[in-house]
Amino acid sequence: MTMTFQCSCGQLQGTLEPRDAYARVVCYCRDCQAYARLLAREDVLDARGGSDIVAMQPAGLRVTTGREQLTCLTLSPRGPLRWHSACCNTPLVNTPRDPRLPYAGVLVGCVAADPSVVDGSLGPAQAAVNTGSATGIVPRSRLRTALTVARIVAGVLAAKLPGRQRDNPFFVADTPRPVVEPRVVSKAEREAATPAPRGNPAD
Repeated sequence: MTMTFQCSCGQLQGTLEPRDAYARVVCYCRDCQAYARLLAREDVLDARGGSDIVAMQPAGLRVTTGREQLTCLTLSPRGPLRWHSACCNTPLVNTPRDPRLPYAGVLVGCVAADPSVVDGSLGPAQAAVNTGSATGIVPRSRLRTALTVARIVAGVLAAKLPGRQRDNPFFVADTPRPVVEPRVVSKAEREAATPAPRGNPAD
């Protein structure tokens, strides 16, 4: 079943194919938290600073409405691209800089469906990662996390075989060029938006 993702105000919309999902995780890394803070959208984070993300093939995503609202930033000159809407600063998708790596991390909060439908189509979050950067203690399972990360890696490698990595809505076809020039956040901006970790002492 194709699902819809959209920004908060609805000007930007797209579709997501659940069959192209690798796994679903909650990421507590400092960069994901800084990203939300830079956009003044801490509402996308959970109580401990986590971002609920479904890792999937970019080929399973399409922007159908409001493409002109699609924009992105990066927290460093070589960091991943973090796509969001210009109209209401909704965090949408994270991608590598190299489109040959078939990975897109979709923020589950932008999927326009009841949580029970999201869980039924994408499955519940299977692991918590980067818990050492959380703003509180996060229950975790090392084995489950390792298995989930392995599942994502296996999915990325399998996606490279048929050549579907060339089908990526965030890059100009057959080029490494993003469809929008990313804004590189200054070091001062990044540091100001990065919270001090108060999570698990070792991750």
